[in-house]
Amino acid sequence: MGTFFTVINIVVMILFLIGLFIMAKKHVSFPKRVFTALGLGIVFGIALHLIYGANSKVLETTTDWFSIVGDGYVALLQMIVMPLIFISIVSAFSKIQIGDKFAKIGTYIFMFLIGTVAIAAIVGIFYAIVFGLDASSIDLGSAENSRGSEISSQAKDLTANTLPQQILELLPSNPFLDFTGQRTTSTIAVVIFAIFVGFAYLRVARKQPESGSLLKRGIDAIYALVMSIVTFVLRLTPYGIIAIMASTIATSDFQAIWTLGKFMIASYAALITMYIIHLILLAVMGINPVRYVKKTLEVLIFAFTSRSSAGALPLNIQTQTQRLGVPDGIANFSASFGLSIGQNGCAGIYPAMLAIMVAPVANVDIDLPFVLTLIGVVIISSFGVAGVGGGATFASILVLSTLNLPVALAGVLISIEPIIDMGRTALNVNDSILAGTGTAKLTGNMDKDKFNSNEYGDLSTN
Repeated sequence: MGTFFTVINIVVMILFLIGLFIMAKKHVSFPKRVFTALGLGIVFGIALHLIYGANSKVLETTTDWFSIVGDGYVALLQMIVMPLIFISIVSAFSKIQIGDKFAKIGTYIFMFLIGTVAIAAIVGIFYAIVFGLDASSIDLGSAENSRGSEISSQAKDLTANTLPQQILELLPSNPFLDFTGQRTTSTIAVVIFAIFVGFAYLRVARKQPESGSLLKRGIDAIYALVMSIVTFVLRLTPYGIIAIMASTIATSDFQAIWTLGKFMIASYAALITMYIIHLILLAVMGINPVRYVKKTLEVLIFAFTSRSSAGALPLNIQTQTQRLGVPDGIANFSASFGLSIGQNGCAGIYPAMLAIMVAPVANVDIDLPFVLTLIGVVIISSFGVAGVGGGATFASILVLSTLNLPVALAGVLISIEPIIDMGRTALNVNDSILAGTGTAKLTGNMDKDKFNSNEYGDLSTN
């Protein structure tokens, strides 16, 4: 009987996928298809949860089949991430027309990312204190204890090296290994390697113009090839979103969500507050925040549903260049750097709130020196956070272990982790877009006509 119900569930999903395909054939706009997939996924997920229960065998088998579409889509995104990060940064060096402003632009992007992660940490600390979050008041179940043991094991591996050795880990001793994403610092290692290649290109272009011209054509050709692959993968977005959302909602533990509701509400209050701060910063710089929201909503919804900052990289770059009037070079730099530096959600708000939540268990007073130390540790730990999943855990381990707090207690949030991670990821992506848009504005490189235009194309097919 269980097999019969599983087949029924799969058939319903297939019908939804066919419906989305028909919408594409009828040239329904990409945003409408994404919204439709999001809505169908939520409704279908709730229905499955209510009918079978989160821990039923039927639902386990059903979501396993759904993962072919959902996880398969995420796998394709991960496939293109490292090549895209590399070629985007190298291409930025070949495309950017800013001469002696290069260092200025890099500094602005860096300051936006680091400055906002510091603010995010303060916001996270504020809401954790206001809501009175305390890990000692939460009962740990088997899942939480298991997750805590796993995190403790990861912490031993991460903290086995001294701080100088951890800094050395950021360097790409074997770029080809880092292209596979096997290390926790692979993303920033690829970024560093791409920067070396970019500076090497500038040197060759200056000393050997003919070779530089040849290299530029080659870089542009590879960039076009990678973006063609990206376009194909992004066309699959609605199908991936409906499967991901249905599985996430269906398997969520609503009872645990209710128990940990205070932390979830505090988290989203902090995330929304930080997003509003982003908009305030834009307004201060003379950028219309309402128009900005309208033009970035699509990529933020994608980031929210996919829970992958790296997976959102292609749409991030396209949003900046095609809708916000940010030059290619600045957009590529900000989007790529934003994957491994200063993520406001995963590396700012989350570890800061977790530290405040765990501190009472270790009998640590939450006073001004502790708060200032926490902010500094969060900023430093935000370097090298991966954008392909697990970044928040990585940042939390670094922060808690540095402050001598019990890292295993991070496992208490496993039940609501996917739901919180959606908001964190969207904020991460918005932060990198803010960095690119703000930098373009402050350096006078922003295309105001493009930003103010009410006409913009389909991100996935342009």
